[in-house]
Amino acid sequence: MSEGPIFQRVALIGLGLIAGSMSLAMREGGLAARVVGYARSAETRDTAREIGLVDEVVDSAAEAVAGADLVVLAVPVGAMGAVAAEIAPHLAPGAILTDVGSVKQSVIDAVGPHVPEGVHFIPGHPLAGTEHSGPRSGFATLFRNRWWLLTPLPDSDPEAVEKLSALVRAMGANVDRMEAPHHDLVLAVTSHVPHLIAYTMVGVADHLRRVTESEVVRYSAAGFRDFTRIAASDPTMWRDVFLHNKDATLDILGRFAEELFVLQRAIRMGDGEHLHKYFTGTRAIRRGIIEAGQDTAAPDFGRAAAKAVR
Repeated sequence: MSEGPIFQRVALIGLGLIAGSMSLAMREGGLAARVVGYARSAETRDTAREIGLVDEVVDSAAEAVAGADLVVLAVPVGAMGAVAAEIAPHLAPGAILTDVGSVKQSVIDAVGPHVPEGVHFIPGHPLAGTEHSGPRSGFATLFRNRWWLLTPLPDSDPEAVEKLSALVRAMGANVDRMEAPHHDLVLAVTSHVPHLIAYTMVGVADHLRRVTESEVVRYSAAGFRDFTRIAASDPTMWRDVFLHNKDATLDILGRFAEELFVLQRAIRMGDGEHLHKYFTGTRAIRRGIIEAGQDTAAPDFGRAAAKAVR
């Protein structure tokens, strides 16, 4: 438990998985005196009210941010600029403005020009999530032992950065900082391209008429099941991710295609030695992720344990 609220009024713009989990974690830990939320969809706002996701749900972004000392943009990357323009005249002097988008340079370019003098814009990205979305999908333990990357601007106020970092740590996450372009390259490797591959593989199965839909569903092995889990993620969010992290995604996709060509050749030529050596190296990456505490060696990649915590 926190010794007292870190922020007095937190405004969440967007009420999906990440914002909902933030609200639940902050309220559970006493990290915010009051959490106010807004979502563009009236249905989402009604659901948030029904389940008590935040202390108060309001009907406009301007009303949500009025008097807030922390404002969190939890909307698709493509909507960040428009939302920032809408709330800019209503942001309180000294407030911290952050986001949870998985692309950072594009968000900085879109949001930065709208940030008023005296408001501290500190972009961020929690590396946590599930394939679920919407106000009912959040849970307070989502961020525990996950990384939350901050990409402060060159002129970001150190005290504001540390205050936001303190909140992130209090919600159970680990904090790191990096420059926005490097963040976008790292995430292209660890998240964006793997998601694109998952979408592609599921699409291939859907179009391969020699394998019926019932066979795909009934005989799905663990690898394909994981692809379908990833491919079930919010399509609007991922559309925007790829459009707004285009360069890094295309770079890593090109490298992936080169690696895939080498593996195709090894399979065609019966080069078992190359395949074994390659797969041995990739196993080491998996062990490193487990040793870093970012997953477990339990069956189903630890998801059964994660559901129990949830």
